[in-house]
Amino acid sequence: MAYERNRLQLYQQFLQLLLQLAQREEDEAQQLPDIPHPRRRRRPARRRVWCRTWLACRTFFGQYDHLLHELNREDPASYKNFLRVDADLFGEILDRVTPAIKKESTSFREPLEPGQKLAVTLRHLATGVNYADLMYSFRVARNSISLFVPEVCEAIISAYKEEVMPDNIPEEDWLRISAEFERVWNLPHACGALDGKHIRIKKPADFGSLFYNYKNFFSMVMMAVVDADYKFIWLSVGSYGSSSNGHIFNNSELRPMLEEGTLGLPAPSPLPHDDRDTSYFLIGDDAFPLRPWMMRPYSRRHLDHDERIFNYRLSRARRVVENAFGILAMRFQILLGTMQQVPETVDSIVLACTTLHNLLRIRQPVALRQYVDEEDNSHNLVPGQWRQGTEHADGEAGYQRNVANAAGTAQRNYLKEYLNSEAGAVEWQENMI
Repeated sequence: MAYERNRLQLYQQFLQLLLQLAQREEDEAQQLPDIPHPRRRRRPARRRVWCRTWLACRTFFGQYDHLLHELNREDPASYKNFLRVDADLFGEILDRVTPAIKKESTSFREPLEPGQKLAVTLRHLATGVNYADLMYSFRVARNSISLFVPEVCEAIISAYKEEVMPDNIPEEDWLRISAEFERVWNLPHACGALDGKHIRIKKPADFGSLFYNYKNFFSMVMMAVVDADYKFIWLSVGSYGSSSNGHIFNNSELRPMLEEGTLGLPAPSPLPHDDRDTSYFLIGDDAFPLRPWMMRPYSRRHLDHDERIFNYRLSRARRVVENAFGILAMRFQILLGTMQQVPETVDSIVLACTTLHNLLRIRQPVALRQYVDEEDNSHNLVPGQWRQGTEHADGEAGYQRNVANAAGTAQRNYLKEYLNSEAGAVEWQENMI
């Protein structure tokens, strides 16, 4: 009995000792820093093929090496419709952008031809088809297209910016633009029409509702000044869709340039058949401030006769910016759908489209004339084809009205009197109100 009792006591002491050791180890473990458990590094999977066989056959079956050559040889009009530029202009653009987009050949693989990249990019801008469709038609990998489209767009912008949309416009060019507004639209001293347009985009990551506009879709706003020939002379792209035209203008580089006189507008001079100096100005709507350098229509409900005449004459000239947006979107239909790229790439695409638009207006001024608004023999508006079939959202997101100052109000009143006088009136304006 004594032996069994001693054995039981030893067993209990042994269990108690084990519990103490376990508690001590647990306490020590809690005091040590966490060390991640070492994992075995996985060897990266080896690519089965570098390029799919059917993609490598682009030289034999792709649209660039066969369809475009066939169209250029047999149907040049369809070639131009396919890429929005004819073969001669395509060759010129290719020569200019090749140094920026050409890659070096290596013993590992041959790079894509610059012409292939340019053709794919122009087709994407012209139609808005996604990268997967372009992959099957041009036999170029989708991931490659996503990489070189922004690169080609930036190369186009760099190659033609100074020629078609320079940063600094000399005074003689402003005088030429003003003379064109007077000749075509019967509005002297106008130097451009200002407005904004929404560009639909896919919801960007990590931006919340900044790009969500009042029309209930995601967009970024392009704001532009357009001359009398539907060319863009100033452009700002990338503003949040939730911002108003007034807010975008107030925070742009354009407003301080207008206020400080550094934009280069001509010095005030008399209107035709007049003797009082009047400032040169841009044309805007109610979202923009009324200043000597910015004219907008009267917005009161009960307008008198002279105010209605002024609004008609001003709005008639301001249609150029609406038509410019419409022509741009009809020619480059990627702007009609929802763009899937990130905002930075959208900026490059929009700037490339406007650069090509200006280039085509300079080189081929007669093209697309049927798409713009016209007037019949009685000067009634005949809507252009760009207005048919597709909704074009303007750039007014929310609303922020800029107030007028005394100088702007005085100049608008003087212009109103001038446009209703013998010196500034046109014979048909009485029939338009």
